[in-house]
Amino acid sequence: MSGSLAPTQAGTATPTGGRSAGPRLSADLGTFLTLLTTQLRNQDPTKPMDTETLTQQLVQFATVEQQLQGNQTLGRLLELQQAGQLAGAADLIGQRVTLETDRLPLQGGVAEIMLPPAGRATRAVVEVRDAAGTVLRSATVALGATPTRWSWDGRDARGQARPDGTYSAAVAGRATDGTAVPLGFGVTGRVTGAMRENGELQLRLGSTSIGFDRLREVPGTN
Repeated sequence: MSGSLAPTQAGTATPTGGRSAGPRLSADLGTFLTLLTTQLRNQDPTKPMDTETLTQQLVQFATVEQQLQGNQTLGRLLELQQAGQLAGAADLIGQRVTLETDRLPLQGGVAEIMLPPAGRATRAVVEVRDAAGTVLRSATVALGATPTRWSWDGRDARGQARPDGTYSAAVAGRATDGTAVPLGFGVTGRVTGAMRENGELQLRLGSTSIGFDRLREVPGTN
């Protein structure tokens, strides 16, 4: 028997499955070493296996195994970090916070949008929309020297009260001459819970879920 023994595909590819790949890699390595030992024992003495090729194959397996162990360690560290964030988020429950998002939580018939101080934009055109994108309420708000808080009472343009839930907000800045100016904004609501979803920490504001990374301000309990 001559030539080189190629490692299996599962052993040479970089694993992406995390923990589940560990037993599989060990099994592949064990199979490879068994076949390698058998080949060395039965090889043709006049045509021995190339030492350089053998070394390369062993290095391949060792490298993949190290990468897998590194991925598992990083995965565990990430889980611990997320668990710590979730525990820390418990302190926010019951507090009003401001988040940078266009998802507008209506809680107890009230929703709030936080507008930035006046700059190039001296006023803001605010629109509240439902899930279908229909504009329920619009208003033009003058911007001042400090951030401006605009409240929606949960009623549409006809005065009909809308149920608590998740709506969306759109804000367009306007300069003194009416020129459109990009304008950032945030929404304010009361945190009612926190959870991990798809590996990400989410804050719950009533029925609205918003990523923890969108948190911009924690004014305090009120």
